[in-house]
Amino acid sequence: MAERTPLDLFKDVLGGTARALADEPEVELAFTADAPAQSGKHLKVPMPARALPAEQVAEARGFADSFALRLRHHDPALHLRAAPHEAVARAVFDAVENARVEALGSRGYAGIADNLATALDVKLRADPITRARTREEVPLSTALGLIVRERLTGRAAPAAAAPGLALVRDWIDEKAGADLDSLALALDDQRAFQSLARKLLEDLELTQGDELPEDSEDSDSEDEGADDQENDEKGDQDEDGEGQGEAQVEARGEQRDAENEDGEGQEMGDDVQDMDGEPGDEGEEGMQPVRPNRPFADLSPQFDYRVWTTDFDEVIAATDLCDADELVRLRAYLDQQLVHLQSVVSKLANRLQRRLMAQQSRSWDFDQEEGLLDAARLARVVVSPDMSLSYKIERDTEFRDTVVTLLIDNSGSMRGRPISIAAISADILARTLERCGVKTEILGFTTRAWKGGQSRESWLAAGRPPQPGRLNDIRHIVYKKADEPWRRARTSLGLMMREGLLKENIDGEALMWAHARLVARPEERRILMVISDGAPVDDSTLSVNSGSYLERHLRQVIDWIEKRSPVELVAIGIGHDVTRYYTRAVTIMDVDQLGGTIIEQLAALFDTP
Repeated sequence: MAERTPLDLFKDVLGGTARALADEPEVELAFTADAPAQSGKHLKVPMPARALPAEQVAEARGFADSFALRLRHHDPALHLRAAPHEAVARAVFDAVENARVEALGSRGYAGIADNLATALDVKLRADPITRARTREEVPLSTALGLIVRERLTGRAAPAAAAPGLALVRDWIDEKAGADLDSLALALDDQRAFQSLARKLLEDLELTQGDELPEDSEDSDSEDEGADDQENDEKGDQDEDGEGQGEAQVEARGEQRDAENEDGEGQEMGDDVQDMDGEPGDEGEEGMQPVRPNRPFADLSPQFDYRVWTTDFDEVIAATDLCDADELVRLRAYLDQQLVHLQSVVSKLANRLQRRLMAQQSRSWDFDQEEGLLDAARLARVVVSPDMSLSYKIERDTEFRDTVVTLLIDNSGSMRGRPISIAAISADILARTLERCGVKTEILGFTTRAWKGGQSRESWLAAGRPPQPGRLNDIRHIVYKKADEPWRRARTSLGLMMREGLLKENIDGEALMWAHARLVARPEERRILMVISDGAPVDDSTLSVNSGSYLERHLRQVIDWIEKRSPVELVAIGIGHDVTRYYTRAVTIMDVDQLGGTIIEQLAALFDTP
């Protein structure tokens, strides 16, 4: 039996502690080199070095404690029913609830409180609040979460966030100081706490009273049975080891959001143009996009998407963003993650090729005067040698010429495992489709800079006109052209692994751009496959427009493509449910799922008459 290392022992102790905190014996804990995550009872925390440095140990403990406390003190179904639909309000509501859970779980336990503080420091490293210079740059969800944490625990906000927090603290205290004071009175009661949280949202003018869900206390008689059923279902899922109760509840909530917003978009015009511009800098490293920091009035039914300026936008080839040597190095890194998938590529290609070739089924015209002798009519030839209609001619079934575009989200929220999955997906699908004789184009979309870039500078110089529309420099990347063979473009895909490339994402315009390229193609059948996390986010744009500005535009574009365009649209969500946006969509959580879900989705499209 192999000797257990200190790292193994630490993992066992940390897992046992998490099970005790969660009061759940089936909690499973694993180390990860990617972002910490929780899926039901499965917890993934940062892996410390073998020497177990104290700071890294505290970081792993902090995330494990946070996840375990959420399992014990948070009811996802109750939270979902009370959560607002608007993006900014929802982000604040979630942050306040997370502060309640951690304050409740750490009450009386100084060690847990210290661990959670370490995890918070790690989270804030990539949060824009640490770099904010004006109130508009402070993400409101982060600020409210920190202030509520102060009120509930008495612990000051981390020093890194203090300057940014000071920019909005007075405004928050003036608007909702009384609401913040009252939250501590309902710390142990999630239902009462979320009622106070909804009052907080109203006083901050994040929502209107009629925009919030019905108060759970007012509808107990109607919801009691549903609560029991949902709790039973959640318990059954937990007993089965699925660990997906919370994720499914949230997915149902996102689907409900999409149903409530159906029909809001208007039909769009046919004119879609590519955008060209000057190359720009890479922006700040290590930042992550967040939801908008402050709300504005809802858009009118006559919503009209605008762009402040296209002067700084660019459409650029991947080879122009990176030198050849670095592309080779990045491609080698991607190949390392593809080693165990080499056999999968051949299997996928063979399966899809059989599906495609099946559509080219042979058919015959019988009773012909010439052609191939019909063996089924040999008896007729023997009996009546003069019978001439004993031949058959093969009738060719023309297979529709097809092109597929893979449009990949290159935003900061895809950093780490998601972008690796996306790159691997693109690589596998491009090779598979090429073997099947289907041309494939691979595109990516992001922005040239964080916080608006030159577009925002232009807007500031113009005196900050209200409602400027899209306020960032978009960057659309061509990794592989449709007519370019995969072997020639394979190194370009490694660019997705480059640090600093992934910034913010404006999905609606990216879809329009990819759609325009497809429409210009000569192929008879055109398929657009989007690989994304499904959430359009650009702080600069959303800070000076409605919080749903980019999302509504995305819905408009999707609605128009799905209903009016000859292009067939399908989406693949990387770790996020994208069915709230796209009619045809599938979600994958790991590369191992590529063999089933993605190819079946693509094959289903080819099977469609």
